[in-house]
Amino acid sequence: MAVLEEVAGRADVRPRMTARQRMVLVLLLGAQFMLAVDFSILNVALPAVGDGLGFGLHALQWVASGFALPAAGLTLLSGRVADLFGRRRMFLVGMALLAAGSLIGGLAATPAMLLTGRALQGVATAISTPAALSLLTTAFPEGALRDRALGLNGALMSAGFTAGAVLGGVLTDLLSWRWAFLVNVPIALLIFAGTPRLVSGGRASEGARLDVPGALTVTGGLLALVYGVTAAGEKGWTAPVTLAAFGVAVALLVAFWFAEARAAAPLVPVRILRRRTVVWGNLAGLIAFLTETSLVFLMTLYLQEVLGYSPLVTGLAFGVLGAGTVVGGLFGARTIARLGTYRTLIGAFVLQAAATASLAALGDAHRWILLFLVATFVGGVGNMLAIVAFMVTATSGLPDAEQGLATGLATMTQQIGITIGIPVMSAIATARTSALGGPHAQAVLGGVRLAVLANAAIVLAGALLMALFLRRRTVR
Repeated sequence: MAVLEEVAGRADVRPRMTARQRMVLVLLLGAQFMLAVDFSILNVALPAVGDGLGFGLHALQWVASGFALPAAGLTLLSGRVADLFGRRRMFLVGMALLAAGSLIGGLAATPAMLLTGRALQGVATAISTPAALSLLTTAFPEGALRDRALGLNGALMSAGFTAGAVLGGVLTDLLSWRWAFLVNVPIALLIFAGTPRLVSGGRASEGARLDVPGALTVTGGLLALVYGVTAAGEKGWTAPVTLAAFGVAVALLVAFWFAEARAAAPLVPVRILRRRTVVWGNLAGLIAFLTETSLVFLMTLYLQEVLGYSPLVTGLAFGVLGAGTVVGGLFGARTIARLGTYRTLIGAFVLQAAATASLAALGDAHRWILLFLVATFVGGVGNMLAIVAFMVTATSGLPDAEQGLATGLATMTQQIGITIGIPVMSAIATARTSALGGPHAQAVLGGVRLAVLANAAIVLAGALLMALFLRRRTVR
């Protein structure tokens, strides 16, 4: 009996991180936070960038799209290359490119120079993010420690998106939009210097080969898909260039599937694409990132166009959303340990959908800011719980040799969700605004309300799909 009690007592003790694991966690989470900040830091500063370098209104969207195209299109390829040629090596390459791109962007004298820097930042994100995630998942054994690390990673990444908006406003108002680029340079160099001492390489076995046909078709297909969504936001969903881009994307992605089925060493083995946890886990991630990032866009319209807040105040208001995501990330691993990944994912989507739907009640008086703050905080908690559950689901049950692939798929899902969410919700809001008579405050409010309801419906549909198809027995 005493022996049984001793064993039970040991089983109840939560595993602890070693000192080295803590240092690795700080370094990799710092990199992920910086990469997340990069995505949103220029959003508030775009008008100042346009004034400073002579960008036209339509050309400004390429400051964001120039980042999103390589970030989404190259992520899956980069994740597999990290598996084959060394995760630490690829991570260091990404940090070097990030420092170079940030320096070029910060010193830009022409629009072309700035877009070059922004594109390099996107390439750096595509390389660094899956490498950092796979280094993270292989540094911690599957279970409570990995769940905790992924929860913190998700919290900091989501907080980074929000912090980027706040930091962009502060730097632009107090210094210059150029510091939205330059602030990355010393941080990237510091991470570059510390990585070789703390992080192991994680290289695959000798003789591994890269699936060139698969790499070309999937990269081309994803680039065409993201370009099509970007073109849709600028020219419309039925414009010839949009339809042509989508057609090329479908053709190349179908070719990718057949190439992988026949390849001796496929980029993405078809057997992995048939795993229920990989497929439905990544669909959950797509919904989580698509809806929350586009909701930030919708609420930016509401705060600035309806309530008349400045960019700086708008960024600060989103700090409450950031706090919600941090709370969700901190409690993500504990929630999964108590409820399981399956229940956590479904419950998180229901919570996010309810909070989002409540924003449809927003009015044009300043007192409605209280509802905004409460709903975005609660929705942030739900969204981050869903993101943590998505990452745990999509990376569980795979060997360490395939963690770069799994995290590459997850990161690709994240980038595509971020990229397509805003054009879709913008199209809904714009159509409703036009139907109500134009860009005055009441018409904008009507468009935001309709798009918010569509956003909540997508999240609720995600919860239903997970309940139907992500069976409880398939999730750890």
